[in-house]
Amino acid sequence: MSKLSKITQALVVAGVFTLSACSKQTPTQETEAQAQPQAPQSAVEQVQLVNIEASRLEIYTDFELNTDLSHLSGNQKKMLAKLIDASKIMDDLFWKQAFSGDKAQFLATLDNNQAQQFADINYGPWDRLNGDQVFLSGYEPKPAGAQFYPADMSKEELEASKVADKTGLYSIIKRDEQGKLYSVPYSKEYAAELEAAAKLLREASELADDKEFANYLSMRADALISDEYQASDFAWMDMKNNPIDVVIGPIETYEDQLFGYRAAFESYVLVKDMAWSERLAKFAQFLPELQTGLPVADEYKQEVPGSDADLNAYDVIYYAGHSNAGSKTIAINLPNDEQVQLEKGTRRLQLKNAMRAKFDKILMPIAAELIVPEQRKHITFDAFFANTMFHEVAHGLGIKNTITGKGTVRQSLQEHASALEEGKADILGLYMVEQLLNKGEITEGTIEDYYVTFMAGIFRSVRFGASSAHGKANMIRFNFFKQEGAFSKDENGLYKVDMEKMAAAMAKLSNLILTLQGDGDYQKVDQLVATMGDIKPELAADLEKLSQANIPVDVNFIQGKKVLGLQ
Repeated sequence: MSKLSKITQALVVAGVFTLSACSKQTPTQETEAQAQPQAPQSAVEQVQLVNIEASRLEIYTDFELNTDLSHLSGNQKKMLAKLIDASKIMDDLFWKQAFSGDKAQFLATLDNNQAQQFADINYGPWDRLNGDQVFLSGYEPKPAGAQFYPADMSKEELEASKVADKTGLYSIIKRDEQGKLYSVPYSKEYAAELEAAAKLLREASELADDKEFANYLSMRADALISDEYQASDFAWMDMKNNPIDVVIGPIETYEDQLFGYRAAFESYVLVKDMAWSERLAKFAQFLPELQTGLPVADEYKQEVPGSDADLNAYDVIYYAGHSNAGSKTIAINLPNDEQVQLEKGTRRLQLKNAMRAKFDKILMPIAAELIVPEQRKHITFDAFFANTMFHEVAHGLGIKNTITGKGTVRQSLQEHASALEEGKADILGLYMVEQLLNKGEITEGTIEDYYVTFMAGIFRSVRFGASSAHGKANMIRFNFFKQEGAFSKDENGLYKVDMEKMAAAMAKLSNLILTLQGDGDYQKVDQLVATMGDIKPELAADLEKLSQANIPVDVNFIQGKKVLGLQ
């Protein structure tokens, strides 16, 4: 045995070697005061960096992001290149929000190529699909507030402070020399990067053939340097015919696990699939009708969702920042601004090529391992696409403002708001499918297809871990369905959906989530997450079967201008 191997073995025995092939540890219970991560210095720690097992990296399967660009004009292709360049800036900004150290210096310390690639996928030394567990020795647990707040700041300290922008979407919290908290807007903290990104968006605007898209790009450039995003959100909603799209800026708040207040930088560059989009166009008009039929008391569905929102299918050609960290999004529902949603609705973007990759490479192999043979025929791409699509549509249903005078649902439920909102979208998406099938508006497949595909989809999603908003939502849904008998297991440990009990459980969970949101009841939501938001031992054992079968957890994108043949 080599000297290197002996040291590595000693580290494993000592319990310091943190990245393993099949770790099923409980998600990190992070304290509210965390030390800033520091790069390891000692020679022994350095050995740990270069001897990380390759098998953890293998939870990702590579997929090339490409699409047919032959129908685009020369200016449109030049525009795509500029949008990708602007997206790269969003990627760099997200690194700063997620990790306290210098990205290049951090990655340069990792001599092992597999360790470097895994750290790059995770935007730091924390495994995003394993409860943010530290996978490089010498680093502290990930702060719940990422880099949005001082690492030693508690929730109570900020709540008791007089910081004017304490709940701001587009600012970070710092300490002055006297230890007093204060806020700094993104436009000031990241001024140089945002000016560069805005310049690229304006140059892209000049190349755009579609006037509405050109206007949006110009307004989004202004927003990056002013922190005023609502006007550009309205402009984005007014676009109907543009064959190219970009979702760019500080958008989702999932990275802020301390409060769920602050938005992280990200970007998607998209090419519209016109044929598929035409198939989807009709469904948004049913939102007001479906809202009135929700299985909850009238006061929890008194808001009227916008019905002019549109549904479209895209091939995504570039992910950056938050959207590219760990698990990859396959559908988008934006904007998040409650006023825009109430006046205009939202746009639902289905990322068809990324969705197909996950269905073929992950969902179908999972079904072969965990679903009873007689129900596997019900797992179809059409059902997977529809369940994913209506998840995004369902974000427009329910209630955005509490009925108890506690402000918006997002503010009243704090760090749990995102998890409950994702849970709502999951369950109401299935409700919408059921209702539209009954009305004859959905003509592909049967309710059995959608229920069984939905169940198999839970197994795919829960493998992302229970630390994220989506992860908690997945687990609450799985544990609730188990409690209600919506599925059973046979003597071989395979799952079977009970169609009648699934329908009843869907209605019951819908009622629970909508009521909790409308009440803005933080304590009850906190209890729900605590009791049902984690992975129980029986499910952990079933997920281990998938690992043993070498089924990947998610995709890693091979992407960029070179892949697309762009200059």
